[in-house]
Amino acid sequence: MFQILVVEDDVQLCRSVCTFLNANGYAATGCLRVTEAYDAMYETMFDLIISDIMMPEIDGFSFAQTVRSLNKEIPILFMTARDDLASKQRGYRAGVDDYMVKPIDLDELLLRIGALLRRAGIAANRRLEVGNFIMDVDEHTAYLDGEEIALTAREFNLLYKLLSYPKKTFSRTQLMDEFWDADTASGPRTVDVYMTKLRAKLAGCDAFEIVTVHGLGYKAVLS
Repeated sequence: MFQILVVEDDVQLCRSVCTFLNANGYAATGCLRVTEAYDAMYETMFDLIISDIMMPEIDGFSFAQTVRSLNKEIPILFMTARDDLASKQRGYRAGVDDYMVKPIDLDELLLRIGALLRRAGIAANRRLEVGNFIMDVDEHTAYLDGEEIALTAREFNLLYKLLSYPKKTFSRTQLMDEFWDADTASGPRTVDVYMTKLRAKLAGCDAFEIVTVHGLGYKAVLS
């Protein structure tokens, strides 16, 4: 499930957007301040960011610049009441990928999110193909050479995350934060157990490899 961060100081709009996205297959986290967004980004690896411009303390321009300096790939969409060309130019210079003017149409927002994820190399149709290996999010199935591979829900989600960002290293803590409950008694080394199981189940797959990055975590490397 793709993680989307919504940064909007209008409480009702923030809640409405998050509710709509959650109802349409995404996992949305809403923040009313940029400082809250930074905390959320520390805890969760987001796939896309939606941000207002005019917010207290830190505005959307500064937020976008900071995010882009740390992550050059994550899609950023501005959702703002500012419709002037100067604001749009400043936003794109700050590193945003798309710009929507309020009041927004939620169905259009959904289309734009799909387009941004597609441009970022993430399968917007919820289907990922790597060589002879296929994963379908909606069906929650995985196939190797046409034969279904039995994966638990957590194994599926871990693998889909890695393959959605080939060559990107995810720490054990990042994966734990996203795919385990906050009150779990399991430690980060639990991730190692899951990776061992995945490697065993995918022993016949030569399209990619799950690589251990010593001292950090794991990444998927395409063959």
